[in-house]
Amino acid sequence: MQTSESFRLSALLSFSGGLQDAYTYNLRGHVFANAQTGNVVLMSQNFMQGQVMSGLQYMSPLLAFALGIFVAEQVENRFKNEKSVHWRQIILVIEMIALLAVGFMAPSTNMIANMMVSFACAMQVQTFRKVHGYGYASTMCIGNLRSGTESFSCYLREHDRAALRKALHFFGIILVFAIGAGVGGVLSLHLGLHTIWISVAILFAVALMMFREEH
Repeated sequence: MQTSESFRLSALLSFSGGLQDAYTYNLRGHVFANAQTGNVVLMSQNFMQGQVMSGLQYMSPLLAFALGIFVAEQVENRFKNEKSVHWRQIILVIEMIALLAVGFMAPSTNMIANMMVSFACAMQVQTFRKVHGYGYASTMCIGNLRSGTESFSCYLREHDRAALRKALHFFGIILVFAIGAGVGGVLSLHLGLHTIWISVAILFAVALMMFREEH
């Protein structure tokens, strides 16, 4: 199993994902970095009420998220067979640069900051898609909750321990995401706009883990 699919690495990414959502919601105008469904609801509601600027505030992360998926796919296609550098490490470097820059941005640039966080989140979702061979998302919960509950239901019906292990992996990822969101909310009160740099440190640790695997 590759390090990129280990539970330890996936837990770090999920913790970071939860922290980023708490950061943008608490400090960047109550916009979600990862939960794009919520942004769609709020965007549509504001547009229907004639509040165009407020609607754009929620539409911009959607567009940035789509761009992040596109860029990550392009990077994978271009560097997947490259021997000198792993394409996932390239993605991590781009994420770290984007999030590092966000920590320097003033509140007046919240729309751009939210777009950059959503862009980084999308790249992470596209790049790290499996934990122990199970498809998952490190920056959102609804798919993990569905898969975990489905696996637990199968375990109760068939007593298949593999299904139980699968369910525990998904529930564990959700728990870590929730802890990351809670920590992000608390740190936002003390560190302010620089809280996002915690995610940069986590992503740096993830990059080191992958570097150690290669060498």
